[in-house]
Amino acid sequence: MVAPLRVARMVWTDEAKKWDHLSWLRMQRVLGDGKQRLAALARRADVYLINRELVPWLVSLYKPNYQRWPFDMVVLDELSSFKNPTGVRFRALRKIMPYTKRVVGLTGTPTPKSYLDLWAEVGLLDNGERLGTKYTGFRERYFEPDKRNREVVWSWKAREGAVERINEKIKDLCFSMSGEDWLKLPERIDNTVFCEMPAEAWAAYTKMEVQLIAEVQEKDITAGSIATAMNKLLQMANGAVYDENSDVFTLHEYKIDALLELIEAADGHPVLVFYSFRHDIPRILKALKTAHFKAEVIESGSGIEEQIARWNKGEIPVLLAHPASAGHGLNLQAGGSVIIWFGLPWSLELYQQANARLYRQGQKDAVIIHHLLARGTVEENVLQVLLEKEATQTGLLEAVKARLTSGS
Repeated sequence: MVAPLRVARMVWTDEAKKWDHLSWLRMQRVLGDGKQRLAALARRADVYLINRELVPWLVSLYKPNYQRWPFDMVVLDELSSFKNPTGVRFRALRKIMPYTKRVVGLTGTPTPKSYLDLWAEVGLLDNGERLGTKYTGFRERYFEPDKRNREVVWSWKAREGAVERINEKIKDLCFSMSGEDWLKLPERIDNTVFCEMPAEAWAAYTKMEVQLIAEVQEKDITAGSIATAMNKLLQMANGAVYDENSDVFTLHEYKIDALLELIEAADGHPVLVFYSFRHDIPRILKALKTAHFKAEVIESGSGIEEQIARWNKGEIPVLLAHPASAGHGLNLQAGGSVIIWFGLPWSLELYQQANARLYRQGQKDAVIIHHLLARGTVEENVLQVLLEKEATQTGLLEAVKARLTSGS
């Protein structure tokens, strides 16, 4: 079983204990330093759990004779984290796939960016049988250049009818199980809360947007590229920004004020807050302390299990988390039903997976998801992009779901 670190450490062993028919399974976590991992592999077990970053290490143990690979089945939890065809994780797994009897991939976001992501994911399941053994060949067959600068292609778009042909190719290999179809999930309420930036902050924001430079507290904040400027704009919408030396300059507290109002409106119900930048944390914590709200931040480390247990018992009123570190695998649904996005990510995968920490099986209350947006800023575009990508994602999931409904 290959999974994100926290999932490998906690979730699968905890879940197995909940089901009588799995109680006999011997589950062994292959974690820790090299000596500890080797000792874990030497112990007899039915399921070995390892985090995805250690896949190259695990595969290297059987080099050059990969026929010695001892695992008859590999389960890839969060399959989309192997979508990069040049990534070391993908290249390592590809070496031992021919010697594995069964491979299962689990993901709620198979195409977080585009259908191009499917080549590596599906290739790990069928060794290239359906979409081809070469990424460039797959791209040429089903895609054409979209945005380009002379000979440099920046993005690709699907050829006419390509999505339907890809769906047809993989329909016998994939199926989709939507929570709404199979589980009794509570109501989900999405809410957008707009904040108005004060005049001085807005002036700095618009100057950065147009000239890639802004003056904040008599300090020039510059951006060397459009991508850097976009990142600066998102920071400024949140209320603070880094300079080139990583010093933090505060522009406004309007989003902080809106956050406090939403937490107060939750009327004592625990709230999960997703932040975007490190400088968001001290500003949010200071404001919460002043308003007499107790809060904690999910951080990596040995205490994470105890912290999540306290959250699920309702002992943490406000929990701050970054979607990249807490967006996958963690079961937080027992602790609360209110999410506040202090800042949005560009990644559809992070956005969907983060929301799924509370909106999932076992949740008993209606889930409220608040999006704090600075009006007129790039944040509105980010939310729009997420919704457009979600439409593409839904199209794929609906297509493979046809396998279940057709009975084939």
